[in-house]
Parts: sequence; C-alpha cells; structure tokens
Amino acid sequence: MVAPAVSPPVPLSTRLAGFVALTKPRIIELLLVTTVPTMIVANDGVPSIWLMVATVIGGTLAAGGANAINMVVDRDIDARMERTKQRPLVTGVVTPRAALVFAIGLEVIAFVWLTAFVNLLSAVLALSACLFYVFIYTLWLKRTSSQNIVIGGAAGAVPVLIGWSAATNTVSVSAVVLFGVVFFWTPPHFWALAIRYRDDYAGVDVPMLPVVADHRSTTRQMLAYAVVVWALSMVFAWTAGLGPIYWVTALVLGGAFTWMCAGLIRRESAAAAMRIFTFSITYLTVLFAAMALDVVVTNWW
Repeated sequence: MVAPAVSPPVPLSTRLAGFVALTKPRIIELLLVTTVPTMIVANDGVPSIWLMVATVIGGTLAAGGANAINMVVDRDIDARMERTKQRPLVTGVVTPRAALVFAIGLEVIAFVWLTAFVNLLSAVLALSACLFYVFIYTLWLKRTSSQNIVIGGAAGAVPVLIGWSAATNTVSVSAVVLFGVVFFWTPPHFWALAIRYRDDYAGVDVPMLPVVADHRSTTRQMLAYAVVVWALSMVFAWTAGLGPIYWVTALVLGGAFTWMCAGLIRRESAAAAMRIFTFSITYLTVLFAAMALDVVVTNWW
C-alpha cells in the first residue's frame, strides 16, 4: 500500500503574505485615498494627525476584513478565472477556515478601534459597509444580477462617509454628494476592467454587464455614469464651498473621463477599456488630492 503524498509545509513568510493578500491591499489603497482628503474638507483644514491615523487604521482593518470574506465566498470562481487563480485560497497558502477567522477578527478589531479612537458613528458606518459588501454584493448580487457592481459599489463609497463622520461626528449633505461621486464612479471603473476580462466572467457565469449586454449598451451606460460623476463632482464644489483649484481640476478630469468613455462606444477594444480603467484610478486620486489641496491653500492664504 502506497502512503498518500504529504504536502510540504507552507513557510511562515508565505503564509503571512497570503493573509495580507486576502485583504486586497491595492483596493484598500484606493479606498483610503478618499478618506483623508474627505476629513480635510469636512474639518475645513487638516485634522489632528492622530485622528487621521486612527481613522486610516480602522478603515484599513474594516476593508481588509470585508475583502477577505469576499475571497472566502468567491474561492470557487477565483480558481477558474485567469485573473484570480493565484489568490491564496486557491493556491492553498491559507485555508478557508483560517481566512474566515482572520476576516471576522479584523472586523471586530476595526469596530472596537474606531469606537475607541474615532467615534461610534464611524465604527457603525464601517461595519455597515462590510455587511453590505458581503451579504448584498458578494452573496447575492454578484452571481445573480448584471447590476451587481452598481448596487454593490455603495460599499466602496462608504469610506467618504467614514472620513466625514470621523472629522465632524455627522454626515452632511456634502458628504452624501461626495458619496455619490464615488458610487457613480464605480460602474464605469469596474466595467472597463470587466470588458478586458469578459471571457473570464463568462466562464464562471458571473453576469457582469459586459457579459450579458453588447459592447454598445455597456459603453453607453459607462458614459451615462461618467456624466453623472462629472456633474456631482461640480455640485460638491458648490456644497462644500471649494475654490478654483478644485473647480478647475474637477472640470478637466470629468471632461477627460467622459470623453474617454464616449470614445469607447465607437471602438470595441480591450486595450482602450484598460486605459479607461487606469485613468479612472488616476481620476479619483487626483480629484480627492485637489479638494484637500484647495482647502489647505485657501486656509493658508
């Protein structure tokens, strides 16, 4: 009788790297890009360094936990998609049980941390975003609706509410408008990526819009959302009382984003879609940097 093969133990450094990968650090970076500038605008100046650090730590833990749960749920389709087949739950670097315990632990720590060092409102918002992302997007909409990323994208827009509430302990009209900017930015951002990986999503029966709709219908919707993002970014300038640095930046960036989405309607190209995906990240980063810079410069003068 031949003894079954025994897999070699996974090195500690590899396992640790696997746990970090579960949190999707690149996505967290993008979420946090929106948090600190929002705090500066809400505070009408730079808040205390400790408050910003505490908010970023809490937001990182909360987002990381939600992303890890998402990987646990989606490990079956991750194993079949070219883009995700090297994720730690697929390769076996981390077990599903360990990943789930890790994720829930992060969420508990995040809630306690934000409650203790920021405020209860921010902690509740962070927990709500996690629950929405896991139960509404991951467990329900992702595999059943072509509008999955439209509705599910709300979770990714919550960090601006967390940032605003961290600085003011309230959620104002301006915060809601800024939430809208990120909410409506998400579909064209993600659909651009989904165009590139359309076959991947089709192969695992995930009904992303580019899978279930033709190119023209998908890109027209991307254009419509880009126009709404552009309009809301200008509304935010008015509600938040921002100055010319932000006004000009929002005007130019919104125009460029809209123009690129319009161009994609006429040209069915995965490469062009990826350029929109890359630019959309730049768009969000520069827009939020501009609003923070506008407040700092205005106060300095």
